[in-house]
Parts: sequence; structure tokens; C-alpha cells
Amino acid sequence: MDVASLIGLLICGSCLGFVLFEASHGHLAMFYSQEGVLMVIGGSISVVFMAMPLDKLKAVPGYVKRFMFHKGLSSVEVIRQVAKLSEKARCEGILALENDIKSINDRFLSAGLRMAVDGQTPESIEATLRMEIMAMQERHKAGKKFFDLIKLYGPGYGLVGTLVGQVGMFGNLASGDIGKMGHMLAIAVVATMYGAIVANAIAGPIGDKLALRSSEEIVTREMMLQGILSIQAGDNPRLTLDKMAAFIPFPSREKLKAAA
Repeated sequence: MDVASLIGLLICGSCLGFVLFEASHGHLAMFYSQEGVLMVIGGSISVVFMAMPLDKLKAVPGYVKRFMFHKGLSSVEVIRQVAKLSEKARCEGILALENDIKSINDRFLSAGLRMAVDGQTPESIEATLRMEIMAMQERHKAGKKFFDLIKLYGPGYGLVGTLVGQVGMFGNLASGDIGKMGHMLAIAVVATMYGAIVANAIAGPIGDKLALRSSEEIVTREMMLQGILSIQAGDNPRLTLDKMAAFIPFPSREKLKAAA
């Protein structure tokens, strides 16, 4: 579970719920508009279907899972694990890592080490793993694109709902029916509110978190790649550690080296 995401959702839900409750004096139903839901939610869904291929949309549950649950190894964990493997390879030879590869729970790292153990050239290993990184970037871009589309077009459909509500209100001016005009005005205002909430409380933060996770994972993969190439080259474990530590901030780097 991503604790930061959970805390953010709880704060957002609590603040929004409190304000809505106080503003409505407990009558929360006044903030519900079927027309607003159809316009904003339905409109946003239509946009993503028009803008993205169906196979990308099938991966949406995975995008949400990445937002709420982050299982990737941290940079420090990766450095410690690779440094340990480097020491073993230095002492016993790179073939001694064959049994350790099975226990590694990161497919990128295990695949790279497997290629090194199998005796592939450094150029071949680097080319293959860099293609893996590039493919991962494209997959992550699709996830962010989904939420960026909702962030962009959700408020737009909210504005359309507002205009529809205003037209309906003006159309009832001649009749002087305050109830109908009030209903249409409520549709106009609530549609704008739905669009703002969808964009700023849901789609925007999720897209930004996914982009940040993607950047972190790319750095971690680059770190793994340098570690794998260093192990294959037979570098001193200290040099392997230095190469990977270059990817993390100086304070963490000093603590890591001191513990090594």
C-alpha cells in the first residue's frame, strides 16, 4: 500500500465531505445531479475511448493499482542487493550467481544477470536491457495519458453541462417557474463542480504520481544496468557500489557507503 496516496485520499475525502455537509446542513442529496454525472463522467469516458486504443484502456485497473500499491524495490535496496551479488561474483566467479538469480524478485534484474551468467557480450546485454527500459517508458506513458485526458476534458464537459443548464434556465424565464429555473441553475453549477473535482482531486494527482513512479523506476533500471555490467566486467565490489550510488542523493549515498 502506498501510504502517501492513502493519506492524500483520506484528507481529500474528509475535507470535501465536511464542506459539503456543512454547506448543505446535512442534505447531501442537493449536490447530486444525474445530468451532471452523465455529462462529466460519461463525457470523460467517451473521450478516453476516442483517444486511446482499447488494449490500453484494458490496463486501467493496473494503472490504479500502481497508484495505490507500489511494490518496486527502492534505490537503496537495489544497491545493497547488487553489491552483495558483486562481492559473491568477485570471490566465487560469476557462475556462482546462478542460484541467486532464482531468488531475485525483480524480473529486469534477474534477466540481466541471467544474460551475464550465460556469457552474453556487454553490448548485447546493454542493448537488450535498454530496449526493456524504452518499452516500459511507453507503457507508463499510456497510463499517464489516460488520466491526463480526464484531467483535460473533464472540466470541459463540466463547462458544457453549465452552458446546458444556463440555456435551460433562460428558456424558463417566460414561464416564471422558479422551481424549474432553480433546477436548471443547480445543474449548471453542479456540472462545473463535478468537472473540477474529477480533474483536481482524482485524475490530476493520480497522473502526477504515476509520472513520478515512472521516473523513479527508470532511474532504478539504469542503476541495475550499470550494476550488471560492472559485475560482468569483474569490477571491484566497491567500484560497483560507487557506480550505482551515483544515482541517489549525496546524504543517502554517504549513509550507504558507511554501512557497506
